[in-house]
Amino acid sequence: MHFVTGGAYNGKTKWVKNFYGLTEDHCWKSAYDQTKIPLNVSRFYGDVVVLEGVEQWLKGLTVESGLEECRAIWQSLLGIWQTWESERHERTVVIIGTDITKGIVPMEKEDRDWRDLTGWAYQDLAAVADRVDVIWYGLNQQLK
Repeated sequence: MHFVTGGAYNGKTKWVKNFYGLTEDHCWKSAYDQTKIPLNVSRFYGDVVVLEGVEQWLKGLTVESGLEECRAIWQSLLGIWQTWESERHERTVVIIGTDITKGIVPMEKEDRDWRDLTGWAYQDLAAVADRVDVIWYGLNQQLK
């Protein structure tokens, strides 16, 4: 698993496409296209699957569930994606998540819950990922 994060519009998508040499024939699921959280991995194809906009999927979870339930759902999703990836050595799940709020505490409770859940989810993701990169202004810094 590969976790890619960084600020909004800092070149994460372009960097991932270049890093993996992706063309039009790959599986790319984006929350920004109103795609729902990918639960059914049987719809994944190719060796590299990109899940983009994970922070938006997490925001949707906070609307439907409490924080503890959201965390449990997130852990379950990571397990589903890890299992798919582990079935073949060539497979990689790339998860792109935008850094939100940069440590600024939002005024609204809903936004604070989203920020907190996203932070916890990114920590969980970084812990299980084989590689973690931060992208700023199109440049990567590998953290793991």
